[in-house]
Amino acid sequence: MAVIKPMIRSNICINAHPVGCAKDTEHQIEYAIAQKAKRGIKTAKEGGYAPKNVLVLGCSTGYGLASRIMAAFEYGADTIGVSFEKEPTVNKGGTPGWYNNKAFDRAAAKSGLKSTTFNMDAYSDECRKTVIDEAKKWGIKFDLIIYSLASPVRTDPDTKVLYKSVIKPVGKPYGGWAIDMMSEKLNKLEAQPAEGDDIPNTVKVMGGEDWERWIKYLSDADVIAEGCRTLAYSYIGPKYSQPIYREGTIGEAKKDLEARAKNIDACLKKIGGAAYVSVNKALVTRSSSVIPVIMLYLGCLFFVQKKAGTHEGCKEQIDRLFADRLYTADKKVPVDSEGRIRIDDWELDPSVQAEIDKHMEAITEENLREHIDIDGIRKDFLNINGFAVDGVDYEKDISDMTAID
Repeated sequence: MAVIKPMIRSNICINAHPVGCAKDTEHQIEYAIAQKAKRGIKTAKEGGYAPKNVLVLGCSTGYGLASRIMAAFEYGADTIGVSFEKEPTVNKGGTPGWYNNKAFDRAAAKSGLKSTTFNMDAYSDECRKTVIDEAKKWGIKFDLIIYSLASPVRTDPDTKVLYKSVIKPVGKPYGGWAIDMMSEKLNKLEAQPAEGDDIPNTVKVMGGEDWERWIKYLSDADVIAEGCRTLAYSYIGPKYSQPIYREGTIGEAKKDLEARAKNIDACLKKIGGAAYVSVNKALVTRSSSVIPVIMLYLGCLFFVQKKAGTHEGCKEQIDRLFADRLYTADKKVPVDSEGRIRIDDWELDPSVQAEIDKHMEAITEENLREHIDIDGIRKDFLNINGFAVDGVDYEKDISDMTAID
């Protein structure tokens, strides 16, 4: 038996709290249920315009988990989820996503919603076959497919070559102040530019090739419903993050994702469906916490948006994505000139960015709390791994690392 405390090394949390992860997932579920009532959402069974059978690839954390929760608990869908997690043993912890998935499946069963979660490598053809077999066993066709995979590696199923993705700028170094979220100290960090095969390898992992392969396999197996929509997530961001995101290696991958979305869209149009890339807001993630400048920007963004009443986390973003973009009253999906869904609109509002500029220019180690929401970004950072979650007794001994109670 032991009390589980966060183990943090250089802004990376390397352990997870089972009960905290589950409780955080439950909080998101409670929000979805409340939004259903608040918005007056009707499920398909209730005669509403809503998804019935949803596949979420990368379902265990962040936007993928929030998407699965909103689809199920706000819109009443049955769901199949895929993510690749390290399973715990009684004495050794697993990844946060393992606990999140367990909490989701438990809540779905309790609510009478059908769900299956596969702990598999979603990049593999074996996983595609498993999902297809499950859909046929259920006797369903997917009417919404969410592609939310983020991984440092991918093995090409044809060549068996392992590719690695990197988050690097292109052409020149990217550097600036970084914040240690626990000590509140500032230090200079610099990311070196991509070299060798960094760009093509990152595109291979984080681009749209695997998404396109998923849709082809599902389509060939006839488990895609008439009018099905598929969605992948992306980020553009402000001037502060452009050099390492949109203009960096990840940006090249996202451009590939957007190009392939057009191919997928053409394929789905034959059955009245569509493919979209949704450009989402910046949030605290495992990777963003170790990149120069990004956490300071996020701190300013949270500070400004909370003041303006427009701050959103994963669950609020996906709730708005579903209600105001995907499942609108007129059944039309509003997009930008490139055909992308934009729910980063509140983040990139010129007045918000102008206010952020003022704060970013004024930050020093001595006045941090006057300009950034340090408590907010720290809480989000800890919540990802099940720590600092409201309603959890962190002094309680954990005797079984596989239990979420």
